Amino acid sequence: MDAELLKSELTYKYVRSSGSGGQHVNKVSSKAELYFNLEKSQVFNDDERLKLLEFFKNRLNKDGVLVLTCDESRSQFRNKSIVTQRFLELTEEGLKEEKERKSTKIPKAVKRKRLANKRKNSEKKANRKKPDID
Repeated sequence: MDAELLKSELTYKYVRSSGSGGQHVNKVSSKAELYFNLEKSQVFNDDERLKLLEFFKNRLNKDGVLVLTCDESRSQFRNKSIVTQRFLELTEEGLKEEKERKSTKIPKAVKRKRLANKRKNSEKKANRKKPDID
């Protein structure tokens, strides 16, 4: 994955952050919104694109565009760098190969030990009962 080429496909929009603030908050657009169109991207091949579509399926809007926002900082530049870093981490995570689980066999000694413990517990509880006098 070429990070620089990927960054060139990103578009940003700056809007006013929500929340309380002074008079300055109404003038400054410090919240950064990152837009990435996954379907039109030239960076990923078809397999990677399908994998990312599955990974981002709940985050994509109806046009197939991923939108990430950041308003943690009061600095527009800092918010842009945070949201870009978050996007790169998410794409790396989405492209990660999952390891295939190897099923293992339960050893006979473990099975024997479990059954012996069950038997011991059952005898212990049976000895607590009152004896049957017929």
